[in-house]
Amino acid sequence: MNLNNISINPEERRKMAMDYFLQGYNCSQSVLLTFSDVIEADPKMLKIITSGFGGGMGRLREVCGAFSAMVMMAGFISPADDPTIKESRTNNYALVQSFAEKFKLENGGSVVCRELLGLSKTPVQESPVPSDRTAEYYKKRPCPEIIGNAAKVVAESLLEK
Repeated sequence: MNLNNISINPEERRKMAMDYFLQGYNCSQSVLLTFSDVIEADPKMLKIITSGFGGGMGRLREVCGAFSAMVMMAGFISPADDPTIKESRTNNYALVQSFAEKFKLENGGSVVCRELLGLSKTPVQESPVPSDRTAEYYKKRPCPEIIGNAAKVVAESLLEK
């Protein structure tokens, strides 16, 4: 992860993530692409890796894709890549839990897509066909704000590092 000579302005990163979503990227792609420069990752690869996380994991409306991207970023910020180092995993899980707490605080108390969207609390099988991104779609979705909040929380964490 490269923090040298990179601007980590939480409000700028928030706007960047929201802009990605408004360009048509899913919630997970929007957050992770916002930090491609920081994690020194190929944007095309990030788009591919995160492609199934939209709509709460393939429109299952489970864990929000923006939050899923935050969890991925926790892996870059506090890696736990050696299973023999329990302290690393503990630190990583602590960061994920901190992200969850902040995400819930910013977004109405949940990390679950269907709850964030105000849909039925009971899982319902939705079509895998993504919604068309129309002006009406954006009017009734809190997603840009949720995505922006997620990116802001990650950026603030990077500043603390």
